[in-house]
This record gives sequence, structure tokens and C-alpha cells, in this order.
Amino acid sequence: MRGNVVDLAVAVVIGAAFTNIVNSVVKGIINPVIGAIGTKNLDSYNSCIKGPCTGTGDSATGVRILWGSVLGATLTFVITAAVVYFLMVLPMAKYLARVEARRKAREGTQEVIEVTELEVLKEIRDALVAQRNASPGER
Repeated sequence: MRGNVVDLAVAVVIGAAFTNIVNSVVKGIINPVIGAIGTKNLDSYNSCIKGPCTGTGDSATGVRILWGSVLGATLTFVITAAVVYFLMVLPMAKYLARVEARRKAREGTQEVIEVTELEVLKEIRDALVAQRNASPGER
């Protein structure tokens, strides 16, 4: 149980540190690429439901859907999930599969050894029974 708690604590700390890297990638690379099409800041993408929509920030009027913020958060999540999957989950799954295959190979070897020992013991038993049956008067 302690090992799992330590692993979880390490994962939380690494995840928190990794968030800054992902946010930098989104702001430094993804936003400018999207900015080539429109505006550089995804937060400025919005749609007006109930107008008139004028102003920005706290002085904005009307009812807006800030879908640019949602898009930015979604991109951050997708990038984080992809990196975690390809750099942590997939290699760990491959490693655990190799460990399991080695364990099964070792168990298979032990079974062969045990079967061989069992066969030897059966042969000894059969030889003793045959020896006993061959000389019934010598008891």
C-alpha cells in the first residue's frame, strides 16, 4: 500500500510540473498556428447569443459563449493526455508485459523440472515394486 501512495504522490508532482510545459506549448506554438488563420489569442474567439455584444472583459455587454477558451483548454487536455499516454502509459504497459512473459517462462521451466523429478520418483517407485515382486521369499 505504501508503494502505491508514493507512486501517486510522485505522479501528482510530475503532473503539476508538466502542466506548465503543456500550457507553454499551447500558448507558444498552437495559438500562433491558429493565429495565422485568425487571432493569436484563443480566448478572443467568442459568439454572441444575446446582443448587442460590445466591449471586452468586465465591461462586456450581451451574452457571449467563449468557445475559444474551451478550445484552448481542450487542446491543453489533448496534448497532456497524448504525452502521458505515449511517454508513460504505453512504455509501462510494454514493460509489464515483458516482466509477465519472463515470469511465465520461469514458471514453465520450474514445471518442467518438477515433472522431471516426479518422473524420476515414479521410476524409483516402480523399480522398488518390481524388485519386491521379483523376490517374494526374501522378506
